[in-house]
Amino acid sequence: MNMQEYKNIFLGGGMVAGYAAKELVEHGLKPGELGIVSADNALPYERPPLSKTFLAGKDNEQSVLISPESFYREHGIGVHLNTPIDRIDIAGRQLLDHTGRAFRFHNLVLAMGAAPRSLGVPGSDSDNVLYLRSMSDSARLRDALKSASKVAVVGSGFIGMEVASQSAQQGPHTTMVFPEDRVWKSFFTPEMSQFFEKYYSDRGVHFVRGAKVEGVDKGSLSLSTGVKLEADLVVAGIGVLPGTQLAGAAGLEVQNGILVNEFLETGSTAIYAGGDVANYQDVLFRKRRRVEHWDNAVKQGQYLARRLTGQPEAFQNIPYFFSDVFDLSYEFWGDTAGADRTEYRGDVRSNSFGAWWLKDQKVVAAFTMNRPDAEREGASHLSLPVG
Repeated sequence: MNMQEYKNIFLGGGMVAGYAAKELVEHGLKPGELGIVSADNALPYERPPLSKTFLAGKDNEQSVLISPESFYREHGIGVHLNTPIDRIDIAGRQLLDHTGRAFRFHNLVLAMGAAPRSLGVPGSDSDNVLYLRSMSDSARLRDALKSASKVAVVGSGFIGMEVASQSAQQGPHTTMVFPEDRVWKSFFTPEMSQFFEKYYSDRGVHFVRGAKVEGVDKGSLSLSTGVKLEADLVVAGIGVLPGTQLAGAAGLEVQNGILVNEFLETGSTAIYAGGDVANYQDVLFRKRRRVEHWDNAVKQGQYLARRLTGQPEAFQNIPYFFSDVFDLSYEFWGDTAGADRTEYRGDVRSNSFGAWWLKDQKVVAAFTMNRPDAEREGASHLSLPVG
């Protein structure tokens, strides 16, 4: 049987693996100690550009790589692309692909990421229904936007907001469709939704609120409101599902991700999980959390590299993300769950404001857009831990 052995293996070639590799090298990684096994066809790359500069055609495949191919070669890191794994053999400390090839490990990091939720309605397997998760997804969408005339973006969250922005800027008539009564209701306050809806409307984006997609026909969507919405391109951004199938089949505990403790350890010795797939114990907010953003993957990749080289401390990180839509850039830190008050700085009707969520008189989350540096700095250092 064809077998390769590494001290440390990362299953999944995304941002966790990419940033862990850099950190391990800085900690004296020896050639042959690290293997990255990935079903993807590309080296680890940055995710944020996929819905921003890469989608806009300002970045290419090489410019979004976390490290160039030469980095892995020079440091003796084994990168196995186009290598989907069929089974994790915990007792045998190995990964097995469909050909029977084995990858032996001492330490294993599960970083398989997540896959987009499917629309799951009649016609949703049509060629004109796209999702945005991988570099190849983004390249396909970028090409499709060049010839599209009417684009329907399903969902009003992070991906929906960014894709609608790019679509409208590239020319197609763009409509956002979502079941809630305002955009990104799970995150934005009513005042924030109102601001962004006006900003988007002023730039040509249309909204269909309170509607679910019930079917996709050639050139149109059938909505729950009875309306037929014309669209020659449909982009669905309705969330993701963590890639837990292999972990569950191997006997690891799975519940909205792979369950890990504050050290990102699973219940099996020397097996860890990080990134989108990890449901970890957040020691700052004192709750379980699974995060689907760039910063979390970066920080957990770096942390796991240090953990593998002997760091004893628990993982600590205030959740963070940023977004670029039209000519706006904003940042967010923290967790709004359980907040009992929101305060604003600046004018929430303008493109320069901050939002601060409080719980029991403590700031637990902050949003800033075009605010003074001192305010942004304050937002990034929340008064945690919280009760």
